[in-house]
Amino acid sequence: MNATEARNALYALVKRAEEDGRTTLICRGQKRQDRVLLAPLDLLPAARKAEVLPSHVLSAAQKEFGDLVTRAAQGQPQVLLRNTTPVAVLLPADAVSATHSPESATDAAPAGGAVNSPRNPERASAPRRLATLGDAIGAVLTSGQAAGPLFGLSGLDAATGGLPSGRLTLVAAAPNVGGSLLGLAAARQTALVDGRKVLYAASGPNRADIMRRILAAETGGDYPRLKQGRLTAREQQVAQQLVQAPLLIDDGSDLTAEAIAETAPHVKDLALVVVDRLQAAHSARLPLSGERLPDASQVLASLARTLHVPILAIVDSDNPALLGLLDADVLVALAPKEDSSKVQVKVAERDFGAIGSAYLRPDLLHARFLDAGVAPVDRAGVEGTARSLGSAVEQELAEAALPYTSGAQQGLPAPLTHVLAALRTALTNGDPDALAELEPPLAEAAAAPPHLPDTAEGRRLAAALQAYGTAASAGTSGQPDAAAAQPTADRGHVPDGDEEDDRDGLVPGDEEDEPEGAVFPALRILKDAVARSKMHPIPVIRTEARDSGPWPLISEDMDGEPRWVHPDITLTRVPHIKANGKRVRRDQLEVPGSFSEGVLCLIDRNGSYPSACSAVPLAPNKLLHTGPLDAFDKTQAGIYLIDIPQWNRTDMPHPLGRIIERPDDQGRVWVTTPHIKQLEKLVREGHLASAPTIHDSWTGKANESLLKPFYEATRKARTELVQAGGEPYKAYKTRLSIALRLLWPKREEQRSPFWRPDWRMSMVAEASVRHWSVAFKAVQEGHTLLALRNVDAAVFWTPDGTPPSTYRIGTGFGEVKAKFIQPREIIPEGDD
Repeated sequence: MNATEARNALYALVKRAEEDGRTTLICRGQKRQDRVLLAPLDLLPAARKAEVLPSHVLSAAQKEFGDLVTRAAQGQPQVLLRNTTPVAVLLPADAVSATHSPESATDAAPAGGAVNSPRNPERASAPRRLATLGDAIGAVLTSGQAAGPLFGLSGLDAATGGLPSGRLTLVAAAPNVGGSLLGLAAARQTALVDGRKVLYAASGPNRADIMRRILAAETGGDYPRLKQGRLTAREQQVAQQLVQAPLLIDDGSDLTAEAIAETAPHVKDLALVVVDRLQAAHSARLPLSGERLPDASQVLASLARTLHVPILAIVDSDNPALLGLLDADVLVALAPKEDSSKVQVKVAERDFGAIGSAYLRPDLLHARFLDAGVAPVDRAGVEGTARSLGSAVEQELAEAALPYTSGAQQGLPAPLTHVLAALRTALTNGDPDALAELEPPLAEAAAAPPHLPDTAEGRRLAAALQAYGTAASAGTSGQPDAAAAQPTADRGHVPDGDEEDDRDGLVPGDEEDEPEGAVFPALRILKDAVARSKMHPIPVIRTEARDSGPWPLISEDMDGEPRWVHPDITLTRVPHIKANGKRVRRDQLEVPGSFSEGVLCLIDRNGSYPSACSAVPLAPNKLLHTGPLDAFDKTQAGIYLIDIPQWNRTDMPHPLGRIIERPDDQGRVWVTTPHIKQLEKLVREGHLASAPTIHDSWTGKANESLLKPFYEATRKARTELVQAGGEPYKAYKTRLSIALRLLWPKREEQRSPFWRPDWRMSMVAEASVRHWSVAFKAVQEGHTLLALRNVDAAVFWTPDGTPPSTYRIGTGFGEVKAKFIQPREIIPEGDD
């Protein structure tokens, strides 16, 4: 083989030498006077120590290959490295042939030697290397602990054992589940925490998308806001700090697996390749899609083995047939759970099947997953529910601090060492009170971390402190599963039907009509209101029809409820003890000195949900597939697939609230009629440039009075009972909440006279729109909005005792209660 051919095939030739023990004769020059062998290290044991002989990383050796051949031919062996590991050597051919003649080989090979088969003379000059069991044991014992890249999620890292070098790991998830975020997590951990080089091959997202997702995940900033180019001062500072991160992005057009295989060998000291993503559906503009995926998978698997680096590829499908064709070494499959706050991750190896499982908590607003703990497996192999005290960030902080709290490492201030040791003790002893007491000093340490040594232990502790600080600022640092472990809220305390959660809060028997003489027979009134309609409504969608058509497209995320805080305001979740002694967490707002003098004005809207029933646009009958629409038709109601409109204001949340947190792969979201009407109004008033394009729709003839009789009866009962208070008023609120929840019971076993998710979500969306609109009117009149949440809570910065004039103070529907507190005071909730 001439030198030019060898240069082009260098990585394959090295692999043959390394794995098969085969040598290759290479000649250079017009008269082929320079003759060398690219040989396994066995032919020159001294080459295993790179510092003894001239050594070259493969990417550099390929560029200077002609010179290396000449030097080796002149008697100067040249060692070839993969990263820092010797893998092959260039030797003078004449010197080697004198002592390693092919004719001297026999059928029997010495331990750890090579064998040439006389029945295959073509391979006589390329013997395969056989290793004894002792060789293998020695290699394992001397290689030390595996240091493969991690995801930075302790539960998932425990399940996978890290990303194995030389292997193709496939992350499989259906669209919108967040598979790409696991690729991003591994890239962030490897490049930003461990400081090792990552090649991020982006087929789908572009470099701007990747940057915004990294910034959102690292800072806790809202990804939809970052997509609009609105960065806070802190986010801009973090972005500048990430400029030198060893993360290389290839988002070029026509990105193929072959292009990745050509690029990766030239990246010096490469630690990880991420391919985001393999698209199951065919796309003419994406080579890594459709029927081309099996071949692409084989190319990536071969590249992983050749470079001896891990390759992590994301595929936007959980179809077993497709995953079988891709034939990855390791499969990491994401499976959404009924509890939308968790995603289960199952890990399997091709040769062994399932090897582990973990739970992750989606935080899609911040383009990341958070660790929800390891899924335990009982003796029968059945996975149970993860149960652990303390959040994942607390667990990781305690583990990262162990080298210092145990005394194995030095360098931490004594007070911080004591606090971290106390954290580990509290977690071990299961002491929630001690954990709550440790939160303030831990948050203080995370906000101003000490200088830590540039070692693996120091970097891990620094990352854990940073993660704790981010979680503390977002209010998720301590015991995130506590809320999930709480029983359904006291059914005697349901403020005006507005206090909702992800569960339906229903129990068997709630579907039965209230007895005669009940204070407020809410369910009977609601059923009667629907039955009286002249449009002959369909209150229950048949069970067999619920898995098709529009119904799987409807979710709780379509409520549009805002979870917004002004970008200049710092919100902290702090421990609080209620009057009854119960430990809870409450919000605390810090207002910068640049704001004028004022106080926090807390606004609480009365009866937001029943008020929305006064004129919510619904389709009483079937929803028909009306597809793309040129414009919104006011005579119709239903659900619509639209682009997220750009919202440039920083003094108000996006009109669609949290809907924008879960777009599909094309950046589109499903919304109900109230939000479409709201966007149309904002366009007419000049606050939006244009109405969003309707890409798909399911609609029916609209009616805004279907639930109006229920609203009128509810308003009348409230007027009579709110003054009386006590048990009658509590019973009224409880029955009101149950009736509205029964519009869409979540559990199959829960019986109900209704099953109309579109009615339920349109009612909630109408309440969200009204809440947002009144706050927006106040902002337009010059008031400063600090926070807007749910369908009833707003916080303004106002002079003491003067709420915004756009709100009516009172106890009736649509009116509000106002309370004034100082900055940094606890913001009360519920019955505080």
